[in-house]
Amino acid sequence: MSKIQELSDAVIGGKSKQVAALVKEALAEAPALDLLDAMIAAMAKIGDQFSAGEIFVPEMLVAARAMQKGVEELKPELAAAGREPLGKCIIGTVQGDLHDIGKNLVAIMIESAGFDVIDLGVDVSTDKFVECIKANPDVNIVALSGLLTTTMPSMEATAKAIKELGGAFKVLVGGAPITQEFADQIGADAYAIDAGAAAITAKDLV
Repeated sequence: MSKIQELSDAVIGGKSKQVAALVKEALAEAPALDLLDAMIAAMAKIGDQFSAGEIFVPEMLVAARAMQKGVEELKPELAAAGREPLGKCIIGTVQGDLHDIGKNLVAIMIESAGFDVIDLGVDVSTDKFVECIKANPDVNIVALSGLLTTTMPSMEATAKAIKELGGAFKVLVGGAPITQEFADQIGADAYAIDAGAAAITAKDLV
């Protein structure tokens, strides 16, 4: 079995401790971009399994963390190879909501897809989103996450406020209570049902 295949299997299996070592070993037989593509394909498989209900959040989370380890190990090599990111994404859980597992998964998946990600964390106010957008005029996507139905009005207020900035960026929303209908209602550009879908949608938006 090639080291690239071992790396891919380690990501799918969520074996974070093995991934960094395998990246170093695999770099002896393939360029960094090939390793990144292999890990992205592995996470795409995980995303498909999650969407199909074959695996659940814990399995997806450990795979995403393994992927993150691999990306961190590859970053110097990717920079040296002149890899250009697909774009920049600002992400955060809206004000009043302290849940971060779903948001963290989306952030990792979008970063894995090739974006630079600025993670504002949880309980993020509209003003903080606006300030970050103004500080990053090259942002392509602003992703809003929320798990609680009680914070849906907060998501709506944030979406409308940042759309009023008039930038070229797209607003992506998601979370347990969020639907396509709600996304349309608040003027979002896209809705993602889960982390795997968010990564695919992010690529489609740029």
